[in-house]
Formats: sequence, C-alpha cells, structure tokens
Amino acid sequence: MDIIQFKENIRNFSLDDGDLGSQGYTRVLLQVFGYTGHGSSSFINSCMYVLEEGENFKEHAEARETYYGLTMVRNAYPLTDVITIVDNRGCSKMDDFEKAEVYAQLGNFTPIGKKVEWRDNYKTMMGALEDTEPNFSDFIVPIFVYSARQQIPAGEKQNMKTFMENCRKMTGIVPIIVLTFKMKGDYLGIEKQFRLMGAETVIAIENYTMESTIKILGRTTDILMVIDTALRNVRFRLEQPRDPRRERIERKKVLFNYIHQIELHRENEKHKIEKRTYTPFPGG
Repeated sequence: MDIIQFKENIRNFSLDDGDLGSQGYTRVLLQVFGYTGHGSSSFINSCMYVLEEGENFKEHAEARETYYGLTMVRNAYPLTDVITIVDNRGCSKMDDFEKAEVYAQLGNFTPIGKKVEWRDNYKTMMGALEDTEPNFSDFIVPIFVYSARQQIPAGEKQNMKTFMENCRKMTGIVPIIVLTFKMKGDYLGIEKQFRLMGAETVIAIENYTMESTIKILGRTTDILMVIDTALRNVRFRLEQPRDPRRERIERKKVLFNYIHQIELHRENEKHKIEKRTYTPFPGG
C-alpha cells in the first residue's frame, strides 16, 4: 500500500463502515504509552505531521530527550474527526503502583487534559477512580513506544509481558509496539524479544523532529502503517457484537482487581518484615 492509499484509508475511516455499525462508539482513541524519554511525544508529532500536507512541521506535543520526561498532563490530539491520539504520562520504573496509574490512563479512567499524579496508596487511588466520569464511547487501541537504542533489561521482560497481557485484557487488543530510533539501535533484536513476549505487531520507525522535517518516503510510510494497523484492529473488533458500557465495567473490574492485589502484596511484605524484626521479651 502506498502513501496515498494509507492517507485515504485513515482520513476516510468511519466507525459505521462495518455491517454492525459503530455499536455505540463515537471515537477511536489511540492510547500512546511508554517509558519516559523513549519518544512517545515525538511519535505523536510525527503522526500528525505525516497526515498534513507540505513540510511545515509543528511540535504539538512537547518532546525532548530526558529521563524524567515532559508529559505530565494527559493530552489528546485529533488526527481526524473520528481518530484522536493521546499522549499519556510515561513511566520511569514500572513499579506496581506506577503500572496501575498507566492502566488507569489506558482504561480512560484518568481525565484528558488534567495532570496525572503518581499515587502509592490504595485508598486514594481507588477514590480517584470512583470519582471519574464514565466514558463509554471511546474505542481504545493501545500503542506502546519503546526506543530501539535501549536494550530490554532481563529483569523487565516478565513485567513487560504482564503489562501487554493486561493491556489486552482491558482493551481486547494486543498493544501495537512502536520501536523509535530505528536507525540508532538493534531494532531487529528488540523486535524479536517483543514478539517472544506476545506482541503481534512491531513497527520500527524514525520520528520527525524539529531537526529533521524533510518528509521521506520510508519514514512516512512506517508511521502511517502504525495508524493503519490500529484501524484494522478496530474494524476487526467491530465485526463482532460489542457492548461499550459492559466493556468499560469489565475494564474497571480488571483495574480494581490489579490495585487490590498490589495492596495485598504490600501488606504481606509489611507483615513479613514486622515478623522478622519482632523480638519477644525474655521468657515471654
């Protein structure tokens, strides 16, 4: 498929195209996630740029190479009238509570346009989730961004595999893996590792940036392919009967159960430490 066909497919995409229609969905939400500094915001800028005419590059999502990341607010950027791409707050260490906050963003339980707070308390996290306004009409597609310059630490592989499995449980779609910095790392080796972890689609790209704005055929095609793959997932899922309200309830159950298991594990570890440090009185 050439660039013109990709663009036409994306711009003309409609949730009503299938035999069963939209089934209550009004928008496709491309949920972009990743570690801080791996190029998520640059990927969003690139997606918007390849759909625009000319070479007047604009930095919609602020992007810089920094370990701590810049995205603190969950921001949304329309690609078409039907498709919106979301820049979610990135994570730095993927601990249990940080992953829970990532899942809350993924499940659309964190409001768009508001600052994302990392919480490490079961009660406050559950309270925040209960207070969110229900959203039933967004069809969620997870996109996980990872830099090809970064080798996947051996100790992180199981965490990432579990993360992808939970993304699938919450959305019904295996995350699309986007490997950034294609020309600066071993993307083929990292792609193999992601496939062994259960990834179905891995696409390596080079982002457009303020320092690199001349549109190139291969670079543009790779980025458009990510969006097209996301829409093919949506079409496939809409071939089957869907219930947006029921699916949101199920996402909430998965998230609440995950947070509950975190709290149980934390309490068990706390009791173990207390038991090891407890010293009884002599003869007591």
